[in-house]
Amino acid sequence: MTFFADFCIPFVVGATVMFAAVVIKYAAWFHRLPKSDKLSILKGLPTAKSIAAAWEAVRESLLHRRIFRVNPVLGYMHMSLAFGWFLLIVVGWIETVAYLGFRWVPLQGHVFFKYFAPLNGIWEHKPVFDFAMDLLLLFVLSGVALAWFKRMKSRAMGMKRTTKHVLFDRIALSALWFVFPARLVAESVTCGIYGGGGFLTGGLGSLLDKALGQEALRALYEPMWWFYSCALGVFFIAMPFSRYMHIFTEIPLIFLRRYKLRPESHEKSYDNFEVEACSRCGICIDPCQLQSVLGINDVQSVYFLRDRRYNMLQQKIANNCLMCGRCEQTCPVGINLNTLRLNSRTTMRNIPNEGRYNYLRGLDRSEGEGRVGYFAGCMTLLTPNTLDAMRRIFDAAREDVWWADKDGGVCCGRPLKLSGEVDSARKMIDYNKELFRKHGIATLVTSCPICLRVFREEYDLEGIEVLHHSEYILRLMRQGRLRVGYSSERTFTYHDPCELGRGSGIYDEPRAVIEAVGVLAEPDHTRKDALCCGSSVANTVINDAQQLTIAQGVARELDDTGADTVVTSCPLCKKAIARASAKNVVDLSEIVAVNLK
Repeated sequence: MTFFADFCIPFVVGATVMFAAVVIKYAAWFHRLPKSDKLSILKGLPTAKSIAAAWEAVRESLLHRRIFRVNPVLGYMHMSLAFGWFLLIVVGWIETVAYLGFRWVPLQGHVFFKYFAPLNGIWEHKPVFDFAMDLLLLFVLSGVALAWFKRMKSRAMGMKRTTKHVLFDRIALSALWFVFPARLVAESVTCGIYGGGGFLTGGLGSLLDKALGQEALRALYEPMWWFYSCALGVFFIAMPFSRYMHIFTEIPLIFLRRYKLRPESHEKSYDNFEVEACSRCGICIDPCQLQSVLGINDVQSVYFLRDRRYNMLQQKIANNCLMCGRCEQTCPVGINLNTLRLNSRTTMRNIPNEGRYNYLRGLDRSEGEGRVGYFAGCMTLLTPNTLDAMRRIFDAAREDVWWADKDGGVCCGRPLKLSGEVDSARKMIDYNKELFRKHGIATLVTSCPICLRVFREEYDLEGIEVLHHSEYILRLMRQGRLRVGYSSERTFTYHDPCELGRGSGIYDEPRAVIEAVGVLAEPDHTRKDALCCGSSVANTVINDAQQLTIAQGVARELDDTGADTVVTSCPLCKKAIARASAKNVVDLSEIVAVNLK
């Protein structure tokens, strides 16, 4: 049996280009990985991590479980295309084996089997294969139909915005839209001429035969197979250079994550797997408050990743982000969006340290002694009621405290790190680390979630427990060292700070403290879905008026709960919301301090 016809050429050329491009990309990315990453891969390969990664790849790359959780309709669309196409390939291969036995068949033989089989005397297909292949084709076509509909009526599918694509994206997308309709028509025309087929191709073939006649079908026969092959060829050629590279990239990314590879403060080869695993599905657009509140539509993570991939990233795109984590929370691929944006900023903005912070040497403005250290942070120092509340709480608990920066000190370093100046941030980190070690503290408490994250993630404070004040206050309460009065007449609503909630996973502790004092009323957006206050130190582009506009939206939602008091656990959020709300806005520590027994 021969498996070649002229129309196969576009497919063969396209498949060759695609596989060559993918292999070259993989080879370059793996070659440039640092030795430590390569060693992690070698250690992880022969372990249960690989089995777990394979199962995750099935769940996410084929079944798209995460997308289902965000949007079931979009989940079905992506699953029908990915899993349906995969099953068409697998069942098609099984079909050729069933008819021909285990023998070598070129790739085009499997793909275009319905063409070659009748020409070689195989007139009758087994009903089970006819039915199965038609059912799978219908499954995939339903996904194609939804993709068409999504492009025209995205709101009907739960998306306010869809992604703006570059040239190769458009080419690949257009080709993909026609691949399976072309397959349906080509196979149906074949069935109309030679007979056979299932309920879909056989049924449509019979209708075409009745409507057009054999002469017309034979005139369409070769052109339709050419069209199908060309659509596949164009898609394959465009795929490695378009968003559809995610098909090949998402799976190795899952394995590499299992082997503990992660993006870091500086760009590295591993980042390519994360950047090109983005399918540009656009799910990250709607959660972005820059888009929904300010109407800024070109800086979202999907566009940041696109521009970085094609080496056309500009500072105004990289820097215009709240880094609130709302997009990262919804990303179906789990891409570390904030870290990638951060290391892009580092590449573009990092200023090598030239002694700008030499004045830190020997500086120590701390006071007091104790195993518990308190680091207020810059923003807490600008909200003195929080600092005073913490002093009263420490006194009530009879805690001896070492005050790191009560009368001023050195920034934790995270704002500089968020702006991309990691060398300068490192100077501040090293200074504070030395200060903490010098005074021998066992527990470090801070009221600032920004400080908390950098202490936990960057400081390497082995032997020193780092706590947010919400965690520390709740511990004191549970130990019986801190007693507060409760009243059902007091009603509070709580705003989850981005850096504390999505950034550090602290949701329950502040709520437990509030509920020890009064009644808690939750806003519409809460916990992982909480809104950003707008005054993020990570955004260096939007102005004060734009920050206020975002804060006003947050304040309205909090006010709508009907609570008497708005509570937050971040001094920056407190300042932002306070200027936008008519309600009394306080820090968590303040409601504890005024209700001490």
